[in-house]
Amino acid sequence: MSAELTYAIASQADIYPVLTQVGAMVDKGLPGGPVEIAVRRPGQKRSGDQNKRLWAVLRDVSEQVEWYSRYLPDYAWKDIFTAALERQDIVPGIDGGYVMVGGRTSKMNKARFAELLTLIDAFGAEHGVRWSDPALQVFSDYKEAA
Repeated sequence: MSAELTYAIASQADIYPVLTQVGAMVDKGLPGGPVEIAVRRPGQKRSGDQNKRLWAVLRDVSEQVEWYSRYLPDYAWKDIFTAALERQDIVPGIDGGYVMVGGRTSKMNKARFAELLTLIDAFGAEHGVRWSDPALQVFSDYKEAA
């Protein structure tokens, strides 16, 4: 059984045939362990191109922007931008310091993820970031697909 299967239900007539197929696949997969079923609207999850662009622009920012006397890794910038977009909460850490809680890019739909990329673009423009070829290429491909 593959890692993930997607079935589309476009009308009421599709419901029972699709559920029958899904039931058969679950029955077949259960001997290998628990099976998860997710129900969502199509097109809501962020795209692969959006994800590629995110990591390309985060890498550019991490290499070019000095933040409070230091250069931060791309994953730290992801947390910073996500916190700015989602207005996350900051709580004291267990052993000191502070931890941001509340937001995850994996939970963002396409529209919200596009807002995150726009926020990063604006920040980059304000801080003189020169976007790398990978960031520009993914942006070009993404705009053409939109």
